[in-house]
Amino acid sequence: MTHEAGLALRATGLLRTFNEAGVLSAADVHVAERLGRLGRENREEVLLAAALAVRGVRSGSVCVDLTQVRETLPDDETVLDPAALPWPVAPAWLDACVTSPLVAVGVDDPWRPLRLVDGLLYLDRYWRQEQTVRAELDAAEERPPPVVDEAVLAASLARLFPEPAPDRQRLAAALVALRWTTVLAGGPGTGKTTTVARVLALLEDQPGPQLRVALCAPTGKAAARLQEAVQAAAPGLGLPDLTASTIHRLLGWRPDSRSRFRHDRNHHLPHDVVVVDETSMVSLTLMSRLLEAVRPDARLVLVGDPDQLASVEAGAVLGDLVARPALQRPVDPRLVQLAGADLDDGEVTSAAMRNGVVRLHRVRRFGGAIRDLALAVRTGDGDETVRLLRAGSREISFGEADDVEALRQDVLAAGRPLVAAARAGDAAGALAALERHRLLCAHRRGPYGVGQWAERIAGWLADGVPGSGAGEHAPGRSVLVTRNDPELGIWNGDTGVVVASPSGPRVAFARPDAPLLLSPDRLRDLQTVHATTVHRSQGSQFDRVTVLLPPPESPLLTRELLYTALTRAQEHVRVLGSEEAVRAAVARPVVRASGLRRVITSLAE
Repeated sequence: MTHEAGLALRATGLLRTFNEAGVLSAADVHVAERLGRLGRENREEVLLAAALAVRGVRSGSVCVDLTQVRETLPDDETVLDPAALPWPVAPAWLDACVTSPLVAVGVDDPWRPLRLVDGLLYLDRYWRQEQTVRAELDAAEERPPPVVDEAVLAASLARLFPEPAPDRQRLAAALVALRWTTVLAGGPGTGKTTTVARVLALLEDQPGPQLRVALCAPTGKAAARLQEAVQAAAPGLGLPDLTASTIHRLLGWRPDSRSRFRHDRNHHLPHDVVVVDETSMVSLTLMSRLLEAVRPDARLVLVGDPDQLASVEAGAVLGDLVARPALQRPVDPRLVQLAGADLDDGEVTSAAMRNGVVRLHRVRRFGGAIRDLALAVRTGDGDETVRLLRAGSREISFGEADDVEALRQDVLAAGRPLVAAARAGDAAGALAALERHRLLCAHRRGPYGVGQWAERIAGWLADGVPGSGAGEHAPGRSVLVTRNDPELGIWNGDTGVVVASPSGPRVAFARPDAPLLLSPDRLRDLQTVHATTVHRSQGSQFDRVTVLLPPPESPLLTRELLYTALTRAQEHVRVLGSEEAVRAAVARPVVRASGLRRVITSLAE
């Protein structure tokens, strides 16, 4: 195997064994060894547990379940069989952790670098962030509900949501009006942002001063899409002009801290309503900071698709909130009457409804074939997924990974207008062309990775599109930002394109009102973006998408990855890979360890 993160050459015992097997990186081992020295802990099973907790965070989990870790290792390009490794026996392993000076046990123990709660081992920082999320959400439920004029609310619901029952958009709007925190879940095309616009109009109808509304999303592109959707609906709803920003910008970036913001629990956001789009991309750390900053008497609306890939950082907060155990508080009895929804008693009293979660089902934007394919993947139906891929629909095509001529034609068809618009200084046109097609990969490296395919696409463009590939400042070069730069207003994951201007080349980024134009000399941490990982594509939509699947044994190949990739396409999706790879993806859901889906008894007492 290739040890991308290297070997910890001085490691011994279990740390060395698991490092050599590729389960642990050198960084995981070094952190565990340092903790051991600081806490005078030398038992190798405890140090292994510490290293696995570090690895879990690095791989997206908030904690590690030592009783199941061998079966639920986070996604990585590990090639050795975890079951063949010398895992400690779970009961004795837990007992060793309980007696370790490194580990706080339960919720009340004073600080130690690790914390063991209900069999879950955390780095204490992430335990505290998880507790912040839990505490802030539960505190909102303990407060009296928002005061509403029920007659005005009923009239607004009838006006804004005239479709006959059952109308889940109307149900979601009523829920937002009656609660402090609501989760609006649904796949692409189900009308989430349309519902948001109508919800804001509904709240504006209530007596009182004009609401102060914050619209935000994890990335600049997602924020631009949210603002565009709300502004498109605003004239017909009587909404004021609303702008959207990234969550980081909303909270106020602090130059002296990478994880703290100007707005926090001691300096709340001034807004009456905070709407967060693409919440599936929000990490545990960022969500905890946001919840702290929202005023206790402000509504919070979390919008997103819990079936997409979660944040690249630790946590799967949206999925956890959708799956949380039911709160003890009953559903507001006014809900069904006001919503006019034809709901049975089971749904009204369901855990989701009691937690303020509404899932929209009706797909309003996608064509039938892409919608049906995404549904088959989301529900884990491998046979139906393969049948739809092989059906030969106008919206879907399926081929082997080496069948790339159609991909090449799509690349050239998108590249020609992109370069032409960029050379003409048409930033908006170039950015629109940037969204005509995108190749999505599961891996960053290797024969199925972004790196090799980006080089291949660059060659196609250089041969087939005049003016392409003439240098890093050449008009038409598409770029990806890989690090936040709050001073410039660009964020990790933003994509842009170099365009000509009277003052020289500029890099254009999509923004809600007009493209943001920046001199290339002011920008660092850019890379050419001829292809993108599926993770990087979240929050984006493209007219046409090509999905390159790795071999079926790749653990990066998951149900959420395939679903996310398919739902980036608006008109056509092409899947390149084997039937075996498709079936492996559909059968392999992502598992991220988290405690948000559990009831912590001592916290409820």
